[in-house]
Amino acid sequence: MRAVIQRVTEASVTVDGSLVGSIDRGLLVYLGVQKGDTEVDLAYLAKKIPRMRLFTDDDGKMNLSVSDLGYSMLVVSQFTLCADLRKGNRPSFDPAAEPAVARQMYELFVEKVRSQGLEVATGEFGASMRVAYTNEGPITLVLDSLGNLKQ
Repeated sequence: MRAVIQRVTEASVTVDGSLVGSIDRGLLVYLGVQKGDTEVDLAYLAKKIPRMRLFTDDDGKMNLSVSDLGYSMLVVSQFTLCADLRKGNRPSFDPAAEPAVARQMYELFVEKVRSQGLEVATGEFGASMRVAYTNEGPITLVLDSLGNLKQ
């Protein structure tokens, strides 16, 4: 699994002009599920991301997490994170998990994060979405699950 994590002051997702998810201050997480990803990969990201110290403390150091501060997360499925761009100019999405598997993993990821007491808004799996956000910092990080690091 691959996640792109952005520290935001606000973020929202619309589908066909209708708001489907929004947060105030917190993290915008784009989540891509790849073939071969397991619940071990999912559990790693679901535990790691809410605890990432990406927010500043009173001394200006990034020492606080969304969990520490009670902020929210907006999680958006994004299979394009799994693209292979090594050959040619058109991305190959062969590494991406099949939609049914990806949906199940995405929904389980959201459930695991919510079970930690965090408010989690979502996009709409498989839809053409418009994501609006204000990246604070800017802080943008890419995190691969343990399974992907072995490859």
